[in-house]
Amino acid sequence: MDTISTISMWEFVALAAAAALVGFSKTAVSGANTVSLAVFAAVLPARESTGVLLPILIVGDTIAVLTYRRHAHWPTLWRLFPAVAGGVVVGTVFMLWADDGAVRVSIGSILLLMAGVTISRRRHPPEEDDPPETASLKGRVKARSYGVLGGFTTMVANAGGPVMSLYLLSAGFRKLGFLGTSAWFFLIVNTAKVPFSVGLGLIDLDSLLLDALLVLFVLPGAVLGKLCVDRIDQRVFERLVIGATVLGGLQLLLR
Repeated sequence: MDTISTISMWEFVALAAAAALVGFSKTAVSGANTVSLAVFAAVLPARESTGVLLPILIVGDTIAVLTYRRHAHWPTLWRLFPAVAGGVVVGTVFMLWADDGAVRVSIGSILLLMAGVTISRRRHPPEEDDPPETASLKGRVKARSYGVLGGFTTMVANAGGPVMSLYLLSAGFRKLGFLGTSAWFFLIVNTAKVPFSVGLGLIDLDSLLLDALLVLFVLPGAVLGKLCVDRIDQRVFERLVIGATVLGGLQLLLR
C-alpha cells in the first residue's frame, strides 16, 4: 500500500482536516467523526482507509479517556465487550474476502444507516435516567444486539460510534457517564482491532508514516473542541454532520 506518494497536496489537506475533526469530535460533539470516515474513504482506497484512520482514532480516544476517565460505567462496558468481540470477528471475516468495491459500498451503506439512526435518535430522545441494572434480561439482550452490530461496523468501517451512542443514550446515561463510558469503550475496542487490521494488511509501515503526519492535527482539533463546546449550537451542528455524512455515503455508493 503505497499511500503517501499517491495523494496530492489538496487530498492531504482534506485528510488533515478530517484528522482534526476526529479530535474535535472526541471533546465536543460525539459522532462528528463520521464525516472523517467519509473523507478518508473518498481520498484513499476504501479498504485501506480504515487502516489509516484507526491509529488516528486511537489517539483521539486516548485524549477522551484522559479527559473523562473517571466517569466510566464499567458494568456496562463488561457487558458489551463479549458481543463486540463477536462483531469484530464477523467484520474481520468479511474483510478477508471483500474487495475495495465491496468495502466502499459497505461503508457508504453504513454511513447512511448511521445517519438514519442519528435522525431517529434526535426525533425520539430517551429520557435521562440512571443506567439500568446489568443483570436484567432485557438489558443483556440489548447489549448483545448493539454490541455485535457495533463490533461489525467498527471493524469494517470504523463506524461504531453512532451505534454505541444510541445504545448509551437509550440506556439513560447522563452526559459525563456517557462521555466517560464511550471514551474507555472506544480506546479498548480500537486498540484491540489493531492486530486484526495488521493481519488483514490494512496497517503497514507506509500507512503508519501517513498516520505520523496526520496525527499532528488531532490534538489541535481536540483543543478547539474544548474551547468551542459551550458555544456550539448543538442542533445546527448535528444537522451539518448528518448532511455531510449522507453526502459522503452517497458519494461512496455512486462512485
